[in-house]
Amino acid sequence: MLVESIAFALVGLVTAGAALLALPAYFRAARALVLGTALAAAMVGGVVAHFTVEGRQPAVSVAAAAVAAGVLTSLLARPDLAAGRAPAHRHHPHRSGAHRARRHRAA
Repeated sequence: MLVESIAFALVGLVTAGAALLALPAYFRAARALVLGTALAAAMVGGVVAHFTVEGRQPAVSVAAAAVAAGVLTSLLARPDLAAGRAPAHRHHPHRSGAHRARRHRAA
């Protein structure tokens, strides 16, 4: 279990490092938060997978650690705040009918 734990930690750190190097503008949060999230996700995901497969398939446990680290690290990504990207607007007045003129009652 000790060797697997080291593997889980390495997977988490590699996942965070790859995310920060590949898409630095997407991660506006502190680098320590990204590293900590990936590390914790890999450790928890790996341990859960280890006990799920009863320790018989360490490759599955390491793969589950990588998936958990990748998924939880991606939750920190903010592509809408990346430099050079226009913010996405959720409110579209022209789609909801707000552009239509109001009808006035005849007096």
